[in-house]
Amino acid sequence: MKTSDFDYDLPLSFIAQTPKEPRDASALLILHRDTGALEHTVFYSIGKYLRPGDLLVLNRTRVLPARLFARKASGGRVELLLLRREDTNTWECIVGGKGLKAGVELLLDENGPDAEIVTVLDGARRMVRFSRPIELYLPRIGHVPLPPYIHTPLKNPERYQTVYARDPGSAAAPTAGLHFTPRLLDELQGQGVRLAYLTLHVGLDTFAPVTEDDPAQHEIHTEWCELPQETADAINQARQSGGRIIAVGTTSARTLESAAKQSSVVSRESSVSPYTGNTNLYITPGYQFRLVDCMITNFHLPRSTLIMLVSAFAGRENILHAYEIAKREKYRFYSFGDAMFIV
Repeated sequence: MKTSDFDYDLPLSFIAQTPKEPRDASALLILHRDTGALEHTVFYSIGKYLRPGDLLVLNRTRVLPARLFARKASGGRVELLLLRREDTNTWECIVGGKGLKAGVELLLDENGPDAEIVTVLDGARRMVRFSRPIELYLPRIGHVPLPPYIHTPLKNPERYQTVYARDPGSAAAPTAGLHFTPRLLDELQGQGVRLAYLTLHVGLDTFAPVTEDDPAQHEIHTEWCELPQETADAINQARQSGGRIIAVGTTSARTLESAAKQSSVVSRESSVSPYTGNTNLYITPGYQFRLVDCMITNFHLPRSTLIMLVSAFAGRENILHAYEIAKREKYRFYSFGDAMFIV
């Protein structure tokens, strides 16, 4: 297996720059992984492919307004992107600016706290210590970070949040969930589909392509996740009654499979337990899924760990063929793009 096995050509015109309105008007490609057969529909019709007793598992993380602007004492402009909190006042960040070495002091715009670069990490990453907890200031001075391939300003920042987002902590949205509206969720529950929630805080590494020729040499990013007791109970009940576990997004799939691994789930008779902690689960073709029966997902970047994950679930040939058909049918790709339902 080579990283190039997960490459495909995508002209820039296919990358969605703005979200579809309303949310559930996105196109939906149904992929039957046992046969490779494809169907075309609209996301608000997804209920036709769901059954009473199915369990939708959604990631309720909320994107932090984690993009900050600061200046050095010399007046030079600096941009900070919060990635991961190390302790109460210290964050791992991606920084933009010149001369950003250890010891450099920063002044945040709009009367935010002072900050200091304490450690130089690889590339543009730095450990930055703030004089006060920065979370207190984010609603006022922070900006929602969009993926690097989106260049059109977002008029309403809430469109880069799911309608059920609750737990702040992500640097990027769990985009498969962006298609759901409150009305659609109510309709699905009305037909007997159950909902359950977990949290995985998405890091920016999710967008990074694998640069190694051999995917096995790639160091997967680590993300914090939580599968609570009530979700574990809902999963176990659904499996016992014959319902399907449907992961809404690769982030939900990764959390579910991390919990399954921790609980040593080996069959439908096995029970999953709550799970809280970091996960570095790296899913590539050959992986045997323990909990996920179906998956809702967007169209992913070539050579990324995400296209490898969905290829592990549906088969690499099926995924690459579906992507070529999606291009032919003018589907929109990436974060604000259209969706797939892999059954």
